[in-house]
Amino acid sequence: MDGSNKIMAESVANVARRINATVEEGKDSLDLSNCKLISFPDGVFKVLRSVSENIRVITLADNEMKAISSKFFSTFTQLTELDLHGNVLTKLPEAVGEMQHLTSINLSRNKFSTFPEKLTEIATLEMINLEENSITELPVEKLSAMPALKWINVKSNPLDSNTQSALQSPHKFDILSTTES
Repeated sequence: MDGSNKIMAESVANVARRINATVEEGKDSLDLSNCKLISFPDGVFKVLRSVSENIRVITLADNEMKAISSKFFSTFTQLTELDLHGNVLTKLPEAVGEMQHLTSINLSRNKFSTFPEKLTEIATLEMINLEENSITELPVEKLSAMPALKWINVKSNPLDSNTQSALQSPHKFDILSTTES
């Protein structure tokens, strides 16, 4: 087995171990951060089918994920927190808008160039972290209409001047951006 296959096998074993622990211990969280994942492994859906309703927190940080499937959101319907920081995501599937319990999503250090607007449809969402992406515009009106939003982090994004001035006016949520006044 050459080096890269060995690393791959180790990371698969690592993922399997963490998933089994979640199932066996009846945990409400799943941490697959730093597992060299390029996508959410399909086999995981089967393994977690029996417990997917119990899972509230999933961490997929610091992987190499380019995309996340609709199936992920339709499977883990009870998620309250999702951490995807440190991947190479450019967009989220439409299905994310159907999450009815999500309060926090961390998309920092990804490759988003546009704000994932489906997030504005999640009534429970309180915190959105988009630090270190390539976003130029924010749907400020839609964000203002979000009932639960408390905090959004858009530091280290190349926000255009319209967005920056829209963020200067008072909002009912806190905005972290690089243009601190």
